[in-house]
Amino acid sequence: MKDERVMIAGGGAAGYFAAITCAERNPDARVTVCELTGHQLAKVRISGGGRCNVTTALTQPQELVRHYPRGGRELLGPFHRWGPRETAAWFAARGVELKAEADGRMFPVTDDASTVVHCLERAAAAAGVTVRTRCGVQSVRRGFEAVLTTGETVRCDRLLIATGGGKAGGGLDLARGLGHTIEPPVPSLFTFQLTDSRLTGLAGVAVDDVEVRVPGTRLRERGPLLITHWGLSGPAILKLSAWGARVFHERGYRFDLRVNWMAPRTADQIFTDLTCLRAEHPRRRVAGDNPFGLPQRLWERLAAAGGVDLGLVWTSASNEVLQALASQLGGAGFAVTGKSLFKDEFVTCGGVRLDEVDFKTMESRRCPGLYFSGEVLDIDGVTGGFNFQSAWTTGWLAGCAMAGGIR
Repeated sequence: MKDERVMIAGGGAAGYFAAITCAERNPDARVTVCELTGHQLAKVRISGGGRCNVTTALTQPQELVRHYPRGGRELLGPFHRWGPRETAAWFAARGVELKAEADGRMFPVTDDASTVVHCLERAAAAAGVTVRTRCGVQSVRRGFEAVLTTGETVRCDRLLIATGGGKAGGGLDLARGLGHTIEPPVPSLFTFQLTDSRLTGLAGVAVDDVEVRVPGTRLRERGPLLITHWGLSGPAILKLSAWGARVFHERGYRFDLRVNWMAPRTADQIFTDLTCLRAEHPRRRVAGDNPFGLPQRLWERLAAAGGVDLGLVWTSASNEVLQALASQLGGAGFAVTGKSLFKDEFVTCGGVRLDEVDFKTMESRRCPGLYFSGEVLDIDGVTGGFNFQSAWTTGWLAGCAMAGGIR
């Protein structure tokens, strides 16, 4: 039977970062990463449309944790120890400079995810980390004696599970077998599918600031929105999908959505604005006026949905028509009928229950010597580099703890 001092199940961002941290801090640690697939760092390669949204420009922990529907409270302490500032400095010290974009996302200046991948691979190799692909951890028992998918049996002193989210199985089954409770994984970060004549043919049309909400719930978000061939996307929708992940799953991804295209104005305020426009520009055509600066084709569709005929002028618009138009602008209703993945990025909520993990070290409270990092935990963030940041942070904490715990 082969002995390995530190074994890491999962060759993604969290697993790699933990492995590098552990090996750099303790050259005697003998760290092995086992990745079931043939491609380590797969999500890093496709993140941000192939540019890799490494982290966020936000640096204050109290502000950071507001972007995590699950895990924010637990991450507050860890972010004081390792946050976006430390992440950027770590990559810069290894030749990868990051840049912040207007929305706060941070990318490598090369705009190429392979820059980040190669940096992590070089750092792992330099630290003496062994990376095995097409080799997963099939089962493990306390001790730790692990059976690999290659048929080998390996004993280790420390085991880190960093297999990511996704469907039940894999790392979640390993954690469950070692005494942990698993919160059922369901999709987070997804776009909304719907078919509505008001949006037909408008794919690619974007509005910079809208409010989206789900009636009967407290779910409400603001931000840019994008009309797609299949429905609605953009930051406002993605944030709403993250905060409402379990609600939407329970509803089978069929629910009512309200869109305020004129946020922060309310429908009543919009009605008041419309009556003023009627008085100020009585002879102008309503459909052609577009006084609020919406994309013209969208304005025309919403005006038509509000009962505005193509030739209607403001002076002929009744209060009833203006009320209907205000409702379309300030709270248009849409029937969502399904979800779609956000590009190729797959994020889940659910995973190892957080109160069973010590967030100072990422060690299990149920099984000494067992550690967790990344999405295998019941942690998920909204889009914008927050999921990678939690991976770097929890990976770093686990790596530090494992390095100090080697006999």
